[in-house]
Amino acid sequence: MKKVLVVAYHFPPGGGPGVQRVLKHVTYLREAGWQPVVMTVENGDFPARDESLLSKIPKDVTVVRVPILEPYDIYRRFMGGKGAAIDVNVNKATSQRTGWKERLAEFIRATFFIPDARVGWLLTAVKQGEALIREHSIEAIYSSSPPYTCALIARALKRRTNLPWVAGFRDPWTEFLTTPDRWFLPAAIDRSLERSVFQEASAVECAWTGIIDDAVRKYPSLSREKFYHVPNGFDASDFPNVAYTPNSKFTITYTGSMYGRRTPLAFLAALDLLRSRGRVTPDDVHLRFVGRFGDEVHAMLDASSFSASIERIAYVPHEDSVGFLMRSEASLLIVDDAKESAEIVPGKVYEYLGVGRPVIALAPRGSAIARLLDETHAGLSAPQDDIEGIASIIDTFITRWKRGEVVMHAEGDEVRKYERRAAAHQLAHILNMVST
Repeated sequence: MKKVLVVAYHFPPGGGPGVQRVLKHVTYLREAGWQPVVMTVENGDFPARDESLLSKIPKDVTVVRVPILEPYDIYRRFMGGKGAAIDVNVNKATSQRTGWKERLAEFIRATFFIPDARVGWLLTAVKQGEALIREHSIEAIYSSSPPYTCALIARALKRRTNLPWVAGFRDPWTEFLTTPDRWFLPAAIDRSLERSVFQEASAVECAWTGIIDDAVRKYPSLSREKFYHVPNGFDASDFPNVAYTPNSKFTITYTGSMYGRRTPLAFLAALDLLRSRGRVTPDDVHLRFVGRFGDEVHAMLDASSFSASIERIAYVPHEDSVGFLMRSEASLLIVDDAKESAEIVPGKVYEYLGVGRPVIALAPRGSAIARLLDETHAGLSAPQDDIEGIASIIDTFITRWKRGEVVMHAEGDEVRKYERRAAAHQLAHILNMVST
């Protein structure tokens, strides 16, 4: 069996969709002839932790945890201990950085942390990566980004060893929603790093096609043939043994984080519209929001006329989160209200498909998510600025449910092709191609 070094910051006990993607690659690559050796962080500052995922790491996979200099500890002290601000309450899209500390912190982040705040990992990871390559007779390298520092670590290892390298991306690098507002010089450095990674990688693996389109748009000299779309997916083996039984109220569940341009405002407005028409009352529905939410999102939920129908649950282990979806009448999906969202397909979308409950999606018209739901017949979508359209979806679903009808009938074969195992086998195929 050939061996591949996997460079990933987000790995158990970290939680979230990014962790799921690389964890499942590690799990199923072995079936396709590649034994992973994982290099991750020893003391990562994860937005969410899920200790239960540690048990999902295959016992025969070597995991080496390398120390990292995390600047967020310094940031917390500077900000007076506001640890949560790192995640859902500090985002360039919405945060009102009126205080001098906030403005200074953002300037430092945008000027010195290139490509991201994990850049300190380069100081320890490259040396350790070289040692692992020698010790385990590694034949290829795979990096998972963001953070984009992982790609720089892999680039350095490729330069030193000349091993083939597949650079994996879950999101675009520069000019994306999460990219800091950099001034000219750091922005130019960031783009130079991005370009060099795309050029030097043997192949680039992307979670959604918009990443490929974005890269080729920015760097037309790149060959599109070196980019491969390997979609996210779901792993039914991780789902709890839960059977859906109808609830007394139509239960809609959202799981994940919400902050910045991702808010429930349009969804709540659609409910208000239905209420004004006498179609839905707060007693008819149970709205369950599971995960991490910014202060502005909590304020929206508090101010809603449906606030009495809302249940808020803090971040829970992955299996529990899936269980909440499985026990619901419908799953709620909300993507960022931004032009970049048209081609974004978060990993959570595929998990929603795997769960099998009808999906209410707030996504741009004609977007990749809308196309995916059409392809699988797993749900319906409407843009966030189409309150009437969102209301129509909710009304349709509730009406069918009250009549005892099937709300949506997903195409099983179309859904099953998005199993995580298939994605890992695709990655193995790419590793085989670049290794010959």
